[in-house]
This record gives sequence, structure tokens and C-alpha cells, in this order.
Amino acid sequence: MPCKLLNLCEYETHKLVRIQSVRLGSLKWTFNGVILMFICIMMLWNKEYQEHDYVVSSVTAKVKGVALTSLPDVGDIVWDVVDYSEPSQVPPYGKVCRTDEDCVKGFWDQHSHGVQTGACVKFDVTRKTCEVSAWCPIETKKKPPKPALLASAENFTVLIKNNIRFPNFNFMRRNILPEMTESYLKRCQFNRHTDPSCPIFRLGDIVKEAKENFSEMAVEGGVIGIQIKWDCNLDGFLRNCQPKYSFRRLDEKESNRTLYPGLNFRFARYQTEKGVEERTLFKAFGIRFDVMVFGKAGKFSIIQLIIFIGSTLSYYALTTVFIDWLIGTSCYSKEARQNYSEKKVESVQDRQQCILCVSFVDENHIRVVKRSHKKSLQQVKPISVHPCKDDTGHLSAMVGVLQKGNNIVDKPPQVLPRPSLPAWCLCGCCLPSTHPQEQLCCRQSIGRCITTSSLFEQLVLSRPLLDAVLLYREPLSDLTEGEQRIAALRNCSYRQYISWRIGAPPRESIPVMPSCSVWRIREEYPSQEGEYTV
Repeated sequence: MPCKLLNLCEYETHKLVRIQSVRLGSLKWTFNGVILMFICIMMLWNKEYQEHDYVVSSVTAKVKGVALTSLPDVGDIVWDVVDYSEPSQVPPYGKVCRTDEDCVKGFWDQHSHGVQTGACVKFDVTRKTCEVSAWCPIETKKKPPKPALLASAENFTVLIKNNIRFPNFNFMRRNILPEMTESYLKRCQFNRHTDPSCPIFRLGDIVKEAKENFSEMAVEGGVIGIQIKWDCNLDGFLRNCQPKYSFRRLDEKESNRTLYPGLNFRFARYQTEKGVEERTLFKAFGIRFDVMVFGKAGKFSIIQLIIFIGSTLSYYALTTVFIDWLIGTSCYSKEARQNYSEKKVESVQDRQQCILCVSFVDENHIRVVKRSHKKSLQQVKPISVHPCKDDTGHLSAMVGVLQKGNNIVDKPPQVLPRPSLPAWCLCGCCLPSTHPQEQLCCRQSIGRCITTSSLFEQLVLSRPLLDAVLLYREPLSDLTEGEQRIAALRNCSYRQYISWRIGAPPRESIPVMPSCSVWRIREEYPSQEGEYTV
């Protein structure tokens, strides 16, 4: 279609096929109802009508609890909050040497116990080590004591304060809810079933919620994740924004499956006795609690609702796909399936791939071929073969017309002299042509030409028959002789031949007449200018 300014004011729509069927109509509305129900459920369940924002949060914690332990060579020690929350430090090891040259003064690495003095001193009978300036004695015990020293820490409590904000909605909240009073916080303790909103947790309950045993985990230590999830609905009377707590262990608890299991750290206490500074080094195996916050808030948005509705409209195409598939199955007869397919699908051939159909007098079927610009149509191989479909109406009319005239008498063959026969001609009556689509004979093997048949004279060239056909199609046509009349008779002869030899051509195919028949008709009804169109 050429591009024109008026094309902008045109409207194009799809072609619809309406099937009058109670069964298919009921099935369509049933499927559409199921799809609508599914869309509504998904919209309400996933809150697809809301605009969402993700949480920004901060967390602080306060631990409460006191424990009393007894350590060898130290005595009874009271532990409070300051004592059991310290950063980690890593102790190193010594270096073997032979002379002072092997020791570098001021050197330190991760395997040494301190800073080297530059002297190589005797360690025992056979070995020497680089002297270091360090705390003495060095740490020797590596395995944690069993049972854990601070087993009573199971009853310690921790207050977790979590402040969140959803920037897009300018909404702020914390896990200490507005309805919580000071008296409530003094007596509450988190319980999954009885008090799930309390922000005060017993350490033993946290480990138990993570499906671990506190007394066993406290020996080598470990890492417990405290997950706080905020799923907030900020819509009017449905407003709800409360935290939900869950717990899980984050580290590998099996000692035989990983190196450096659990969690430990070191800290020291310093004192001065008789002018000498001393320290007591503690290697603590403990449980670390990592607080992780997740959250999402939603609020009604007309834009999100329109986007969701638009994206789900395509689901209704499933109804069409299913019903089309159902019609194509054995649930319907072959005739019904073919009728529906012909009404619904309209095939249009590409202009660059013109499909032609030809008929040979020595074959009882029709060939469908592609037009070739190089090869003779006589030699083109068919892409499909179809049985001849007789035009019964045309055949009855021709018999009626012929019965009013002379009887059909088979005349002896009439061979028309041709100046030169092309190589593709097998009947001896064709004329040469430079166009490949015109290089077609009436036969596939050598034999008699169809133009020598008496039926050809009676059905294709007979003037009374052609006049009757023209009057039948155009009752008020002018029968006055002239070039226009001759052209009408010539074109009518073309149609008569196609109806006789090809009948109803296959869909989207163009019938082609053989060269011998075309030129026989043109000789009978010639053009004064010598120009012809088919």
C-alpha cells in the first residue's frame, strides 16, 4: 500500500469469525469466568494493586544478665555485660633460629608471639628461638572447656530495638509498638505463641527457636541469625505494620566438617602488682547474634492497578487457544473442522512467490507449481498434486447448450503448420515464447494436441456457445461486431478452456493455459493490433 497522508485517518481491525454454538459459547464464558476469578485472587493475594517500597532500618541491642564462674589459678569471677561482649584478637607463634643474624629486631608476623628483640636465645636442649618482647606466659590451652563456663547465660535477655523507614511513603515505625507501655516491657518476654511482638528475648529461647541446644552450642560458640520481617499494608482501614521474628543458625555446627568451627575471641584484664604491669588473658567461646531486617510496604496506586489489569488481559487469549485446539480435535467432524478453518484462516500468497496450476491432457490431475523466471513452466516440478474438481454447473449448462445445436462429431486431427517448434513442445502445435511462464504444452508426453479435439471446437471455439455464455453472464450486452466484441469472445474462450480442463483451481493458485490452446484461440479471435492479454 503506498504511503499517503489520508492513510493516517484510516482504522484497521482484526477479522472475527462468530460460531453460533451453545456448547462453545458456554465453554467460552466458563473459561473467561475462571480466568477472571484467578486474576482477582492473584491481585488480592499478592496486592498487585499497590505501589511497593523496601525498608531502610537500623538496629541496636542491649543485653542483661550476670554470671559467676570459677577459673583455675584465677578464682571466682563475676561476668556482666562488659565482660562477655568483646572484639576478636588472633595470637601468633614463635620462630626457630640458630644465630642472632636469623632474628630481625622489631620484626613481627602473624606466626610470632610478639616483637623480636634481635637476639637468638636457647629454648630447650636442642632448639633456639628468636627472643620476643611479649606477654608471658603465652597461651597454651586451645580446646574449650566442657561444659561451658557461662552455661547460665542461657537465661540472659536481650532487648532489640529496630527502627525502620519507608522513604517513598515517608512512613516510620519501630518494633517497640505504640501500644507497648513501660510496665509491659518490664514483664514481657518473646514467645512464639503467647507474646510474638515482645522485643525482649531470652537467649536460650532464641537458640531453641533456631532448633539448637544452648548448652552444646555454648562450648565452641556459633552464629545465630535473628530475622525481622516487616510486611506492611498502608491502605486506610487495612493498615497493618508489625514485625515478625524468625531465627536460624548461620554457621556450620559440625566440628568434623569444617575448620575453625564455632566462634571465639580474646580479651584481657590488666592490673599492676609491685610496679609490674600484668594481665589476665581470656579466650572466650561465645554465641554471636546477627540481626537481619527485611521488609516491604505497599500502598494503593491507580497506576499499578491499571498496569496489572493491562498485563493480565492477555490471559483471555488462552480461551481462544483452547477452543481453537478443541475444534481441531476429533470432538468435531472433519467437515466442521475444515469449514471453520476456511472461514477463520485466509491465506495470502507472497507476490514474489506466484503459485500456478497446470493441467495436461494425458494426466487426470492438476499440478501446482511455483513460477520460475529461468526454467520453462513445462519443466518445473510440482509442489503438490490435486484431483480435478469438475465445475458441475458449468458442465450441465454446456451440455444443455450443445443439445440444442449440432451433435458432437469427432473430426479428424487438424495439425496446424508451425514455423518452428520449441524444445518443450510435445504436441507439435505450440509457438516459441521468451517468457518461461508461457512455455507450456498441453501434454507431458508426445502425442495428439488437445486443439485437434472436436470438443475443443465445440466447448472453446464455438461462436454460438460463446454468445450464449456471454448473454448468460451479461443479458443486456451488445452483440454488435467489432474489436471489443472479438476481445470478449477471446476472453470467454479462455474461461471456457479453464472450466473444461482445470475446473475449480486450488486456492491461491492461478490457472495457466498451454501455448497451443492460447494461440489456437487467438487465431480464431485475433486482435487487430496483435497485442494480447490473458
